[in-house]
Amino acid sequence: MSLNTDAMKSYAGEPVKAVMHIVALAIAGFAVYVGYAGFFEKRAVSELALPGFGRELGFGLLIGASLYAACEVILMALGIYRIVGLNPFSYMVPAIAMAISSSVFEELLFRGVLFGAVEQWLGTWAALVVSSLVFGLTHLINPQGTIEGALFIAVEAGVLLAGAYMLTRRLWVSIGFHMAWNYTQSAIFSGIVSGNEAQQGLIRSTVNGPNWLTGGSFGVESSVLALLLCTTTGLVMVVMAAKRGKVLPPIWKRPVSPAATRKAA
Repeated sequence: MSLNTDAMKSYAGEPVKAVMHIVALAIAGFAVYVGYAGFFEKRAVSELALPGFGRELGFGLLIGASLYAACEVILMALGIYRIVGLNPFSYMVPAIAMAISSSVFEELLFRGVLFGAVEQWLGTWAALVVSSLVFGLTHLINPQGTIEGALFIAVEAGVLLAGAYMLTRRLWVSIGFHMAWNYTQSAIFSGIVSGNEAQQGLIRSTVNGPNWLTGGSFGVESSVLALLLCTTTGLVMVVMAAKRGKVLPPIWKRPVSPAATRKAA
């Protein structure tokens, strides 16, 4: 992740090179994750199994892009978000590196490592709460990070991303959602991504409305619209996972060996 940050900074003015380096680092990230699980944890990495990954990744991409677009469409209908013009398609390239970087590394860390480790001992519900809170609070380090924005992300994105993992017991839907949300936000609608500096994407626009609808300097993630749409979607996934028996109790309540963790499917 440190190399990833360095690459993003070093090639900030060369988007194609930035994408190439981030893709290489993402592959390395997957390799480290799989290698650690195989050599040290002595387990198969079912959460990154390849059969069906295209379908799940595509589903996540569709959900992420659709939910963010829905937020902006509502803002357009209210006259808050106004399109004033379009930039060349080349403006959509720089955000590719950011979207790949944030989705791959953050999902491996927060859903793969943190959620998995907490669930192994304290159960699924504790893992949902802990991973969501930590994920949200880490956004406080962003340039325009706020407590409100961090808590909104903890609830809306934390629940949705964890719910996707609970339901599928794989990371592909979470990665796809995370990638598409950030890319659509920046590359298409030129929005602020989690309190970071806004970059020009395809659409040139003006935004004029109350912070509770626009998210203010933190971006749409800190708006009531994102909170309602994403949290609702996440809760649907969590309920579906629970109904399908994909919830693990704490280790002291399990009738079987903890070797069965991560196999709630």
